[in-house]
Amino acid sequence: MAKGKVGIVGLGIMGGAFARNLVAAGWRVVGYDIDETRRRAMARAGVEIVPDAKTLAAEVETIITSLPKPAALDATVKAIIDARVRPRIIIEASTFTLDDKLKAERALRKAGHAMLDCPVSGTGAQAKVKDLVIYASGERKAIRRLRPLFAGFSRAMHDLGAFGNGSRMKYVANLLVAINNVASAEAMVLGLKAGLDAQTVFDMVTLGAANSRVFELRAPMMVKDRYDGASMKMSVWQKDMAVIGEFARRLGCPTPMFDATVPVYDQAMRSGHGEHDTAAVCAVLEKMAGVTRRKAPPQRAKRH
Repeated sequence: MAKGKVGIVGLGIMGGAFARNLVAAGWRVVGYDIDETRRRAMARAGVEIVPDAKTLAAEVETIITSLPKPAALDATVKAIIDARVRPRIIIEASTFTLDDKLKAERALRKAGHAMLDCPVSGTGAQAKVKDLVIYASGERKAIRRLRPLFAGFSRAMHDLGAFGNGSRMKYVANLLVAINNVASAEAMVLGLKAGLDAQTVFDMVTLGAANSRVFELRAPMMVKDRYDGASMKMSVWQKDMAVIGEFARRLGCPTPMFDATVPVYDQAMRSGHGEHDTAAVCAVLEKMAGVTRRKAPPQRAKRH
């Protein structure tokens, strides 16, 4: 028996993981994405696919949105309003500016719906295994009522109060992620330049005081020098970087370490890493350092 019914608009890296985990937890999940490949993959995972967001809004009372761009949020909000249905709760889980979220919240409220600002902390890889923290903000009663739903795709949910505080907390967390990711790559490249083996660098850092959660998540890709199968695409991360930078500038808050990472991410984009994981900043720093990794010698066939 299903625990309940929920809709998800946006079935990419994060939204797709939400959907899979909710299905596994016993929820009936209705989903929509503009990408046909994602729709087919989610249908195979047990998600009921609908042709558009308007149809989805007509079928479910609670909707999670996990979207890549503000334009996608605008289109989804319009579709929900155009559905002319009874009040819905919209859990907005993307990372956008406060202005974009407030614009959506006002439009939905005017149409009788309630929107919650609930960005998540964690990578796509973490999302797959429910290792996410939800920064919930907005109507307190709605957040409390949705705890069982949040538990279906995260390990923790925290109510941060007024609408928008979830995003404010996400900007703080992502600022640290941006810095720690480049710092992890910088340390790895220093080790490589010094002649240390990449796996040794990883093993020793994770055992000591220099370790961080970001290092644990991203350094394995740096060790392998493989950045496909992204848990956070560089191109999407650039949007998050812009949001953090704008937020800090509006507050007049200096961010010297964050600012120092921006050129590294920009260079990664120019170097063709847009579809790769953000850990690919390691490849950028390796090139800057003149590091050339030794290729493993081919294994000889065993004689019998």
